[in-house]
Amino acid sequence: MSTVFTRIINGEIPGTFVWRDDLCVAFMSINPMADGHVLVVPIEEVDKWLDCPPELVAHLFTVSRRIGIAQQSAFDCDRVGLIIAGYEVPHTHIHLIPTIHMGQLAFANAATSVDLSAIEACAQRIREALAAG
Repeated sequence: MSTVFTRIINGEIPGTFVWRDDLCVAFMSINPMADGHVLVVPIEEVDKWLDCPPELVAHLFTVSRRIGIAQQSAFDCDRVGLIIAGYEVPHTHIHLIPTIHMGQLAFANAATSVDLSAIEACAQRIREALAAG
């Protein structure tokens, strides 16, 4: 059975994408901890990130770094936090969260509902920063 992330990647469930290549995608979190919260997800379904081939891990982190730089530019944040937890969905994913304080890196603070136009606006800011960088 496909994970929810595979269904988003395949277009079966809507997602707001900021990146797509042959190995991974990046889309906006629907439960953001802060404006601009992005998930970087390999196309291949791998439950635990430690089970990913080293080349895929390297690619995921290269893409995460590029998106993080764009987030820092787009949201004028102090840091871009990175979390790999892996409990919510059994499909490796990296959380990238623009932050101004450590408290924003708590899953307990994740939004329970989102305004899709706000998510799209954040995505557009990231896309523009990626294009400029």
